[in-house]
Amino acid sequence: MAKKEKSEYIIQAVDHALDLLEQFHDDIDELGVTELSKRLKLHKNNVFRLLATLESRNYIEQNRVTENYRLGLKTLELGQTFIKQMGLLRQSRPVLEALVKECNETTYVAILKDFHIVYLDTVETDLTVRVVPRVGSRLPAYCTAAGKVQLAYMTDEELDNYIPGKELKRYTPNTIIDREEFKKHLAMVADQGYAVDNEELDIGVRCVGAPIRDYTRRIIGAVSISGPSMRFTDERIEKELIPLVRKAGEEISTKLGYHK
Repeated sequence: MAKKEKSEYIIQAVDHALDLLEQFHDDIDELGVTELSKRLKLHKNNVFRLLATLESRNYIEQNRVTENYRLGLKTLELGQTFIKQMGLLRQSRPVLEALVKECNETTYVAILKDFHIVYLDTVETDLTVRVVPRVGSRLPAYCTAAGKVQLAYMTDEELDNYIPGKELKRYTPNTIIDREEFKKHLAMVADQGYAVDNEELDIGVRCVGAPIRDYTRRIIGAVSISGPSMRFTDERIEKELIPLVRKAGEEISTKLGYHK
């Protein structure tokens, strides 16, 4: 009974639009208006209107050579968002928990969004002195380990569009604010495969981060370990925390289908 009642709220035009999108599956990458009309059992004019609407929002695009239609980039973005936010959370949680057991420091998984990082999940240490989790909050990417390790693999063109102005805002004496110096720093991060936040956002807090890749080999997030500087000595970071965070990044990436 409940299902029948819910079906009364279905908007037919939206239902048809989703039916149209679902025709592109398996090896079917392009379809013409006539074929779509047959498959959907709709008049060609209705199919044209659906295609025009979906094309205006980049969910569908037309091959100018064949004049057939195919899925647009927006569908890929939606799929990647699902992978990042749902698959990433599900696959990373056990790794974060295991990481805390090994180092007893707070761990995070974060994604990059509009030159900021957003922490999606965290597992806290049970130590009294610790970094307070900031799940859901937006922090500047350029002075966080999780942010730098994602920015490091961007092209120069992407970075030029991403970094506003000639200088970045200074949060602490350790914040890298010069654009060219920051680019050199990112090149080092990309080369070594991890990033360190040396009290660049908050005095007294250090952090190490490593990238997370998906099955397309694209970086979709970062895993990081954060804690007070008094426990995050150079020696501990080098010998213990960097190997741990890199291993965690590789483990999550593998769970998401990444292969070297």
